[in-house]
Amino acid sequence: MLKEISLGLGAALLVFALTAGYDVTPLIFLVAFGGGLFYLASVKGLGKGFAAKTNAPRRRDISFEDIGGQASAVKELKEALEFIKNEIAMQRLGIRPIKGILMTGPPGTGKTLMARAAANYTDSVFVSASGSDFVEMYAGVGAQRVRKIFQTARETAGKQKKKSAIIFVDEIEVLAAKRGQNSSHMEYDQTLNALLVEMDGLKVDDEVRLLVMAATNRVDMMDPALLRPGRFDRQVKVELPDKTGRLEILMLHTKNKPLADDVNLSLVARETFGFSGAHLESLANEAAILAMREDLKEIHYRHFHEAVDKVIMGEKLDRRPNPEELKRVAIHETGHALISEWVRAGSVSTLTVTSRGGALGYMRQNPEDDTYLYTKEYLENQIAIMLAGAVAEEVVLGNRSTGASNDYEKALHTAETIIKAGMSPLGVVSLENLPPETKHRVISEIIQQQEQRINGYLKERNSFLTSTVEILLEKEKISGDEFRDLVQQKSVA
Repeated sequence: MLKEISLGLGAALLVFALTAGYDVTPLIFLVAFGGGLFYLASVKGLGKGFAAKTNAPRRRDISFEDIGGQASAVKELKEALEFIKNEIAMQRLGIRPIKGILMTGPPGTGKTLMARAAANYTDSVFVSASGSDFVEMYAGVGAQRVRKIFQTARETAGKQKKKSAIIFVDEIEVLAAKRGQNSSHMEYDQTLNALLVEMDGLKVDDEVRLLVMAATNRVDMMDPALLRPGRFDRQVKVELPDKTGRLEILMLHTKNKPLADDVNLSLVARETFGFSGAHLESLANEAAILAMREDLKEIHYRHFHEAVDKVIMGEKLDRRPNPEELKRVAIHETGHALISEWVRAGSVSTLTVTSRGGALGYMRQNPEDDTYLYTKEYLENQIAIMLAGAVAEEVVLGNRSTGASNDYEKALHTAETIIKAGMSPLGVVSLENLPPETKHRVISEIIQQQEQRINGYLKERNSFLTSTVEILLEKEKISGDEFRDLVQQKSVA
C-alpha cells in the first residue's frame, strides 16, 4: 500500500511541477536512471533474493527409513557421511574430509529425498538450489551466486549453532557442463570455476564443515575437473528399484491408505517393472482417486491394476473410433495377446480397446520377473509380439494400417539390439563401422523371419481371432485370466 501511495504522490508532484512551469527534465532523468539500476539488480538476482531461495524453510524431516528400494545406495551414502558424524576419529586417523557426493540415476528415484535424509542423519543445515539458478546471461552473476550459497550455508549453520551444513544442487549438469562448449559465452565456465574454487577451499578445520551434494541423470555431460577426487569424492548410483524395492516403496506410500483384503502389493510390485519411486507414489495416489470416484472406503486391487495402466499410458480419452476402426483396433490387440500367450504362457495382463493417452487400445504384459539380461530367443519373441498386431490385421482384414507404426519402431530397435549384442549372423560387429546396407539387410531378415513365423500361426486361428474380437468389442476390456479362459475353450494353444 505504501508503495502505491508513494508512486501516486510522485506522479502528482511531477504533474504539478509541469503545470507550474518548472523544468523537470533532470528529475525525469534521475528517476529513469534509478529505475534502471533497480531493474538490473532485480534481474541479476543480487542481494537477499537468491539466498532466501536457497535456504527455503525445510519440510517435514525425512530420514533414511522413509526411503524404500534403495538399500545399497543408502548404505553407501551413510558410509560417506560418517566423516561428519565422527569428527574426532577422522582427525585422529588423518582422514581428509569428503567434499562432495554426486548422486546419479534416472529421474524420480529419490535423489533429493536422500539429500534431505542425509542432512537429518548428520544434524546439518540443509541449503538447496537448482543448477539453473546459477546460470545467467550477465557476466559474473553465476559465480557470485555460487559464492553466496556457500556463504549462506555457513551463516545459517552459525545462527542455528550447528557445526555442519549440506549444500544440495539438483540438476547440477546445467551448472557443471564441460567447459569450452559455450565459446560465445564464458559465463558458464566462470560459474563452474567458482564452484571448483569453493570446493577446493573446504578444509577439515573449518568452523562449519560443508558437504556439497548434487544430483544428476546426465553425468556424461559434466566437466571431468569436478568429478575428480578432492571435489566430488564419491558417486552414489541411485537406480530404479527391483521387485523387492518396489514392494518397500508401495508399503511406504500405502501406510496412510485403507486397503481392501484383496490387495496384494507383491503382485502390484511384480506388475510395475521399470517404475521409479515417483511412479509408484503416483500409482498409489491414482488408485486412491479411483476408489474415491466409486465412493468406496477402501482401495481394492482392481484400482491398483487400472492405476498401472493410467501411469503407463495416461488418462482415458473421450474420443472413440468409428465402428470399423474399433474393430481393427480389437483385431490388432488380440493378435498381440495371442502371440504373447503363445511364446510365454500367462504373460497377458490386460487387453482393451479403450483409448488412453496416445493409444486407441493396448495389450499389457505381466513381467515374468525383473530381467536385465536377454537371450536371442527372448528378443525374437518380443519382435514376434510387436509384429503380431499388424499381421493379425492382414490375416483378418487383408491389409495393414498406420496403427502399427510404433510397433515397427520398437521391433526395429530390438532387431538392432540383436546385432549390437553379437547375436545376429554377422557375429560381433561395430554398429558404427557397419555399412548401412548390411545393417538394413540383416534387420530386414530378422523382421521377415518373425513375420513368417507368426503369419502361419495366426492364419490357423483366424476363427479364434474373429470370435475374441466380438467379445472384446462388447466388453471393451478383458483381463489376462479371461483371455486365457477363451484360449483354452477354443483349444487354440
